[in-house]
Amino acid sequence: QVQLVESGGGLVQPGGSLRLSCAASGSVFSGNAMGWYRQAPGRRRELVATVTANGNTGYADSVKGRFTISRDNAKNIVYLQMNNLKPEDTAVYYCNAVAAGFAGNWGQGTQVTVSS
Repeated sequence: QVQLVESGGGLVQPGGSLRLSCAASGSVFSGNAMGWYRQAPGRRRELVATVTANGNTGYADSVKGRFTISRDNAKNIVYLQMNNLKPEDTAVYYCNAVAAGFAGNWGQGTQVTVSS
């Protein structure tokens, strides 16, 4: 059962922007805080941004001021607007519910590559 589908990644130059989207099943999305995670080669998956059901947001220090997370509760979609991208942002990006009890099966992720 596909519960999470990420899209919007690509190759971008340093300083560029991308907007990621994540379509989630209702069981994962509805009423739950959602997060964007990323995993770079050889590194553990890390949480970079969160948004609660009522829109409160939180960010890792590494992306604060550059990334913006949002959600559309009518469409079960979570977005991540990424501006001023840096090479260290290169990773596969995933979304999921933040609380382990509501998390779905991880999707395939979307590759973001920041390179000149």
